[in-house]
Amino acid sequence: MNTAPASEPAEGPRWLTDREQAVWRAYIEATTLLEDHLDRQLQHDAGMPHIYYGLLVTLAESPRRRMRMTELAMHAKITRSRLSHAVARLEKNGWVRREDCPSDKRGQFAVLTDEGYEVLRRTAPGHVEAVRQAVFDRLSPEQQESLGEIMRIIAEGLQPKDAGADLPWLR
Repeated sequence: MNTAPASEPAEGPRWLTDREQAVWRAYIEATTLLEDHLDRQLQHDAGMPHIYYGLLVTLAESPRRRMRMTELAMHAKITRSRLSHAVARLEKNGWVRREDCPSDKRGQFAVLTDEGYEVLRRTAPGHVEAVRQAVFDRLSPEQQESLGEIMRIIAEGLQPKDAGADLPWLR
């Protein structure tokens, strides 16, 4: 009789090797430190966390600087609740406004305001320099290419294929 939980193979968990554990811990340490570094830079330069900056960039790159809230949540890989809170803070700063969707009474657009675009324009040079110093200046061109390829493979593998998947932006 198999007493292993359904989520665990009959032979038990596949523990990480020492090498895999070292790689995993290096990844966790680097991503935690990088996110903190970028948050501190953006808080200093613009009074916003990195996630808010990403929302502003996404809106700036969207047609007419607007995007449906559900699509913005999907793009940012965050829950609709977290997005709603973030947009409320960005609205309070005058950087984003919400508009009702004329074709869907329940839908809303997030729209980057001129003031939000100006904050983004002023903040972008410092942010790109922080990214460059933290990541790209430390890696050879070959390492940069490898990092990009590795991250694409991981992201692709984490994108569920079934429509009923439990994804943050559907919560």
